[in-house]
Amino acid sequence: MLLSQYLDIYLGVPLLHTLQCTFEGCYGRHMALSPPVRTVPARLAWFIQEVPALVIPLLLMVTSQKPSIIGIYMVLGTFSLHYFQRTVIYSLLIKGKPFPLSTMVAGAIFCILNGSLQGHYLLHCSPLDDEWSADYRCRTGLVVFYVGMAINIHSDYILRNLRKPGEEAYKIPTGGLFEYVSGANYLGEIIEWFGFALATWSLPALAFALFTLSFIGPRAYYHHRFYQEKFKDYPKIRKALIPFII
Repeated sequence: MLLSQYLDIYLGVPLLHTLQCTFEGCYGRHMALSPPVRTVPARLAWFIQEVPALVIPLLLMVTSQKPSIIGIYMVLGTFSLHYFQRTVIYSLLIKGKPFPLSTMVAGAIFCILNGSLQGHYLLHCSPLDDEWSADYRCRTGLVVFYVGMAINIHSDYILRNLRKPGEEAYKIPTGGLFEYVSGANYLGEIIEWFGFALATWSLPALAFALFTLSFIGPRAYYHHRFYQEKFKDYPKIRKALIPFII
């Protein structure tokens, strides 16, 4: 399948309009709800929408009839590790506002499609062989992935601990890459998936990385603008997503 077809899957389907809503209004601080909108508690919403991307690849690995290839299981394991952290750990720790039901459902549908595509391609379509785990692209990609994951987890930790119990006012995040960008958590996740794309050397993974960039990259910009408008003393050196550049 051509790259353009994979990009159409991720970037061209009507699901994206539902999933994105407007970049500012889907969930969290930018969410604007009208009375008829149904919401789901944040922890439950994150769990439901993320769990398909954890379970589906694992089921595909368990039920696959093909001989095990260490390199493929290694990179697919990194995909599952991200979604284990997102599904189990992150959803238990999050303190965010309730999600619109439509956003949760759209997110779950996307995770079903993405988990199925990544798992199926790597297990049944990928040309990778037993020696792939020793290839410099696989090793470099995995290092990039885990660096991004560390940035993402550390940034989420900073955001969770900005306010003391009972506090509701927004505060300026500091520490880690937040010293340089407003969307440090988003930057970490983008780095993760480009590392995954390098480690798998596959078009579906590249399409997913580009989707991630196009979806949460603008959200980092809106966060940046929110901070600039709310805090007059917001650090001038801080960019939205890429240190010193954007």
